[in-house]
Amino acid sequence: MARRKKGRAVHGWLIVDKPAGMTSTSVVNKVRWAFDAQKAGHAGTLDPDATGVLAVALGEATKTVPFITEALKCYRFSVRFGQATNTDDAEGEVIAESDARPTDAQILDALPQFEGDIMQVPPKFSAVKINGERAYKLARDDEEFEIAARPLYVEELKFIERVDDDHALFEMTCGKGGYVRAIARDLGEALGCFGHVEWLRREWSGPWDAEDGISIAEIDEMAKTEALDAYLRPVEEGLSDLDEVVCTPEGATRLRNGNPGMVYPADGVEYGDEVWASFEGKPVAVGRYKSGELHPSRVFNL
Repeated sequence: MARRKKGRAVHGWLIVDKPAGMTSTSVVNKVRWAFDAQKAGHAGTLDPDATGVLAVALGEATKTVPFITEALKCYRFSVRFGQATNTDDAEGEVIAESDARPTDAQILDALPQFEGDIMQVPPKFSAVKINGERAYKLARDDEEFEIAARPLYVEELKFIERVDDDHALFEMTCGKGGYVRAIARDLGEALGCFGHVEWLRREWSGPWDAEDGISIAEIDEMAKTEALDAYLRPVEEGLSDLDEVVCTPEGATRLRNGNPGMVYPADGVEYGDEVWASFEGKPVAVGRYKSGELHPSRVFNL
């Protein structure tokens, strides 16, 4: 006999406005506890001192996490010029300083090199794995190691405001795997003055805005009550970047069993497209559309 899972079968997304000082894992654990949920995960780690959108998936919504992870995200952040730190943020030890300060014109001239398809070296204090070990653990142990550059798509990097000689505000919209701390570090180097992130906030992620997020205090206040359930967003919000097709009744039955199932024609959907299928308003599966059928890669049990 299969062991029964502990907790409630809760399905959906909770959008949290993460405060500074909490790890992303701590937020997920808090949400899982508050809902007494069987399963939870998140779509995109935020550094402990970062704030803003942390999308927490519950139950069947965890199957849509990869689609939100791949979605564009927007960050607003402050760069402190004149200092490099070992963590590339304000929590680290200052390892280099400069009296040079860039002009606004120099900043604007430097930004285009950080837009489009670029290669980025993640910070040494990051969760990147080096020979099976997390980079931040190696860095804490003063181990010598190198991190290979990784591809990153930056849709836009905007210079928002010059606060004073030492500080400027920026906004970046990017794809999966971007490190804002690395942008600040590399921008400082490009400007010949060093730099690090003073603070950072994820303004939006995929379809969700920080201003629509629930706070940790509100989660604590409404924990394990129906009031908190009202903040759950539908599973299919995690599929907002995919086109929707509708199953036939027979197709829904076949898809729920993991088999290809018939779907009704949909405008703009072509052979081989990745789409999601619904039946009676609920998501059934994600897969590839081929000649009137959906060939499932993920099936929802809702």
